[in-house]
Amino acid sequence: MMIFTDLLNATNHALSNGLTGIPLSAAQDNTETWQQHLLQSGEPRLQDIGREIGNLQSLLSEGDLGLNAAAIGRSLSMLGAQTAEVVAKAPAEIRSNLTSLSDTLLRAGGELEQKA
Repeated sequence: MMIFTDLLNATNHALSNGLTGIPLSAAQDNTETWQQHLLQSGEPRLQDIGREIGNLQSLLSEGDLGLNAAAIGRSLSMLGAQTAEVVAKAPAEIRSNLTSLSDTLLRAGGELEQKA
């Protein structure tokens, strides 16, 4: 649980500077760590989030071809919605951070979708 809390705090901190404030390599490392934890959780809703993170990773890996802002925005919005769904069942000590992450993902996703 401690690793998860640290990862959640680090992700919220990184996103607080906006999406463009995160180097692509750091974003890919962060999403890979999340994906491993979530896919290994044994919890179907968390595994769904892990699979969507896999989709986001593939979108981010297309950087050489030019990032698809609309598709990345949709993926971030989906991750935000999925995160919001697990807040109620999350341990009390991480609910506010999960809600903050969900809000940030939804906001960032919406902004990217509008720009596209």
